[in-house]
Amino acid sequence: MAEPLFPAKIKKGDRIRFVSPASTPDREMILRRADRLRDMGFEVDFGTHAFAEHGFYAGTHEERLADLNEALSDPQVRAVFATRGGRGSYRIADGMDFDAVLRDPKPLLGFSDITALHMMLMRRCGLVGLHGALYGDDEEASHRNSDILMKFLMETGAITFAANEDEVSAKLTTSGRVEGRLVGGNLETLATMTGWGLPSLDGAILLIEAVDCMPGLTDRTLTLLMKSGALNGIAGIAVGQFTLPSREKGEKIIAIVDDHIRPLGIPILGGLPFGHGKGALTTPIGTMAVLDADAGRLTVDY
Repeated sequence: MAEPLFPAKIKKGDRIRFVSPASTPDREMILRRADRLRDMGFEVDFGTHAFAEHGFYAGTHEERLADLNEALSDPQVRAVFATRGGRGSYRIADGMDFDAVLRDPKPLLGFSDITALHMMLMRRCGLVGLHGALYGDDEEASHRNSDILMKFLMETGAITFAANEDEVSAKLTTSGRVEGRLVGGNLETLATMTGWGLPSLDGAILLIEAVDCMPGLTDRTLTLLMKSGALNGIAGIAVGQFTLPSREKGEKIIAIVDDHIRPLGIPILGGLPFGHGKGALTTPIGTMAVLDADAGRLTVDY
């Protein structure tokens, strides 16, 4: 994996562009989020195909890639926000304009399927990304997430996230403390990138989260990651939200995850507020972090 490449910080008045590298978003929701950013003092615009529909994609592969590369290469655009995940980022991840990223590194915000872009950008450029989203409602957690996101975009420092014992993934927590680069994201997407799009995870803290996962798929996904050697040398595992329709189903999935990762004998911290669930927060990925399973905390540089 390339050395960490931090994107330039942004300031009020800068332009943020929404693009849709995966599936088609809810137009009204994204427009509300754009208005919220404008209220914060930013300019906002959209990729040409941000609301296009082509099957379950937001436009053809060529259209989605063109929008993304235009945002990465346009000097007037200072941050790139994915409208949503879904499916499809993995189809275009290796076509990104990596030279443009190296010339002018910008923050990319997104999670879920956008994990494919984050991983490829780390592999090719070392770019530090933002795993999360800008939420547009008025809930307390949404405001907290927006405040955290603005710190990442505009300042430097470190932030500590506390594990939530009520999250089903908290059952995975072991003990120990470890330092390393925080790398990862959506579990299914990480498996999709195995063998061609993952950066080296040697010495890294692996972040995983999942939504609507099925037992068989989870078992196959983790088997692929383990037996491919992709997880060789990881220092620790930070587990976010495993969001399922019921607690019972969640516990069954977590038991499968535990069966795969506990034998690694490394510090594991579950219950972290990253993913698709209630109160999900944004975190930098690709930068240094400290995982303290005994204290139930993950501290991440930005």
